[in-house]
Amino acid sequence: MNQLERFRATCAHERPDRLLYNASFTDDLQRRLADHLGTNDFGDHYEMFAPVSVDPQPPADHQAPDFRGYYEDADLPEGTTIDPDGPAMVPSGFYHFWGYVSPLRNARSLDELEAYPLDENADYVTDHMADQVAQAHADGRIAVGNIVHMYETSWQIRGYEEFLTDLLIQPEWTECILDKVARRCQFRAVAAARAGVDYLMCGDDVANQNSLMFSIDHWRRFMKSRWAEVWGAARAVKPDVEIFYHSDGNIMDIIPELIEIGVTILNPIQPECVDPQEIKRLYGDKVVMNGTIGTQTTMPFGTPDDVRRTVKQRVEMLAGDGALMLAPTHVLEPEVSIANIDAFFDACREYGCLD
Repeated sequence: MNQLERFRATCAHERPDRLLYNASFTDDLQRRLADHLGTNDFGDHYEMFAPVSVDPQPPADHQAPDFRGYYEDADLPEGTTIDPDGPAMVPSGFYHFWGYVSPLRNARSLDELEAYPLDENADYVTDHMADQVAQAHADGRIAVGNIVHMYETSWQIRGYEEFLTDLLIQPEWTECILDKVARRCQFRAVAAARAGVDYLMCGDDVANQNSLMFSIDHWRRFMKSRWAEVWGAARAVKPDVEIFYHSDGNIMDIIPELIEIGVTILNPIQPECVDPQEIKRLYGDKVVMNGTIGTQTTMPFGTPDDVRRTVKQRVEMLAGDGALMLAPTHVLEPEVSIANIDAFFDACREYGCLD
């Protein structure tokens, strides 16, 4: 089987010849891994799951919004960059983590939120996308449309505490920002579906280690309702497009409702927060499980034998119907040893062979 055939079998809950797997790495770890392998092409070396991104692109005359005016009163440290959506990203000095200064942190009226110049991609071009999908499929590869975040983008624009406060005392402010982001998500999702991508990459970190960040009623009103519209619009164009949804933390309370509105691939299933075997028992006939290898436990703090044992256990517990894609539950940090990385991929190749 090629990767596309494996992906289709996995999503159909039919056992592929071998499981798909992948991992990503922080910059420091990438450099050390390249030295170890003698190549920067980790995907090819480890035979990783490697979808092709197919996304709308800005036209040649596109004018990106200018957010500098939102920071005239801010003393931003050296190295700060402005994200394309407007938040100022302040270096933390700690790998891939950033501090955020939000452009609407000082907003005093709904008018300011309504006037915020978020790029909703409405003028982006899409006529290249179908050809990209066709080429990916001709090469035996999977095509993905990147929709990404809604809640996370919104709180980064407004400010985390401000956004959560708005949820409670002025929900129309929350809805104003979310609606802007949701319109962009829907444009990208429909364009990707029309082009024929295999799945939509979506997600929001809506939970901590123990529970949701806010009440489930707030999640239903503000996040679930909008994702339902986005995915419904995409499925109206391509009914069989798969929906990949990411959220760290303990999201057990919302898994059945995510499935209800269209999710078919669930990521990352952190074993430190949820029980992968319980998710398989309750929902395994409805979702593909993606991830499951702990980045707070096994990968940084286990031995290579622990890593191999964990991969073997996941395959035995979760891959009976083939609906499993193995991955660490987040980007691998510098404390993860090269030996553990090699052990993960070796175990995926050994134990992931299902035929």
